Amino acid sequence: MAQYDLLVIGSGPAGQKAAVQAAKLGKKVGIVERKATVGGVSTNTGTIPSKALREAVLYLSGFRQRNLYGAGYRLKKTVTIEDLAFRANHIIKNEIEIVEDQMARNRIDLIYGEASFIDPHQLLIQQAGTLAEHGAHIIIIAVGTEPTRPDDIPFDGQTIIDTDGLVTLKHLPTSMVIVGGGVIGTEYASILAMIGVSVILIDKRPRLLEFVDAQIIEALQRQMTDIGVTIYHDEEAVAIRKESDGQVTVSLAHRPLITTTTLMYAIGRIGATKRLNLEAVGIKPDERGRIIVNENFQTAVPHIYAAGDVIGFPALASTSMQQGRHAACHAFNHPDHIDTDLLPYGIYAIPEISTVGRNEEELTKEEIPYAVGIAHYREIARGQLIGDDTGMLKLLFHRHTHALLGVHAIGEGATELIHIGQAVMAYKGKVDYFIDTVFNYPTLAECYKVAAHDGINRLPRPWPEKTLDVKRET
Repeated sequence: MAQYDLLVIGSGPAGQKAAVQAAKLGKKVGIVERKATVGGVSTNTGTIPSKALREAVLYLSGFRQRNLYGAGYRLKKTVTIEDLAFRANHIIKNEIEIVEDQMARNRIDLIYGEASFIDPHQLLIQQAGTLAEHGAHIIIIAVGTEPTRPDDIPFDGQTIIDTDGLVTLKHLPTSMVIVGGGVIGTEYASILAMIGVSVILIDKRPRLLEFVDAQIIEALQRQMTDIGVTIYHDEEAVAIRKESDGQVTVSLAHRPLITTTTLMYAIGRIGATKRLNLEAVGIKPDERGRIIVNENFQTAVPHIYAAGDVIGFPALASTSMQQGRHAACHAFNHPDHIDTDLLPYGIYAIPEISTVGRNEEELTKEEIPYAVGIAHYREIARGQLIGDDTGMLKLLFHRHTHALLGVHAIGEGATELIHIGQAVMAYKGKVDYFIDTVFNYPTLAECYKVAAHDGINRLPRPWPEKTLDVKRET
């Protein structure tokens, strides 16, 4: 049995950063991974593969050049699953090698097998019929999530899939119904529609992604409709069946029956905690398998931490990395701070969306007096150069103090552009900064200056002071 200062369960973004941080502090670290490769869902079936597919689709479909060469322009007339998989597999392979190299450089032991608790300091590792026990002073649970798979849905991995299943399809579907209009469902709906797949997106809410600014979502839904996505709002799939001819039928609550070649069930994910034997250490996950933690990511057992998607919202790779790092710092009394007030969100639909800070609905609810400034990509030289005339940057700021309160973007480069606003907000900056500073030209960053001028110019101007008409004595 090996003894460690820290054992991390899971090699996704949270687990990686926790392990590396502890190793940098001179600790003996082991990381347990139940799959055959490192990287977790993020590298193997989720974040990296889906973004690789998106980039391949944008390139092969010629989307970025359509405003310049016409709506019918395509780099490749017929896109196959092999075309998409080639790019994804190449990137996944490179990412796995990078993680393995990082673990080796930091002298972190990679332990392959499925971990479960024996007691608060001991883990049982099972792999290929062999058993091993390892102990640690500190344990961090970073097992991530797995797709929700209700028993009444006949998943088969090809015609009826979960959100991890798209990257393993053998053929590109001709039509797809996506049940669930969350981030994953929205992203995949737009990606598939861009290469000609007939997509119906079913969402039980009145609009997509209710945590995002309403004006941004209106623009997203309009553009998704333009590329061929049919969106059913306020709708629910009440029955899903695979028919004898291989087709899938979907019964809806308020609309006629739908028939499709492929269905993706994209309603939620649950914490991958079932096989951890958490009962042995007195940790009880919630009904969705998520682990409850405090502000330092400690569980009910102080020396056992949890970080990443397994603890729930916001469940982003970026936040998971920071959570893992913070958990390791706290465990070994190393000074650290995590800023949870300014988390940027990136949604890689086509077009992409990013947001940081508060939106109009939140500011209205909090009765904060705010003003709005908007810049459209079509007003910006860079927007014309890249062929994106529908993108938009929106600034929200305090009407009286001009403090920047929120930044929301849709369009090419939105997830990069957002960080300028994030930095200004972090340092309590005002919208006036964007007016007074100089941006490279032509760049999308110029949107900040245009939006700031737009917002300031919308504010009521003070009445000019009256002047006395004094006649000069002669």
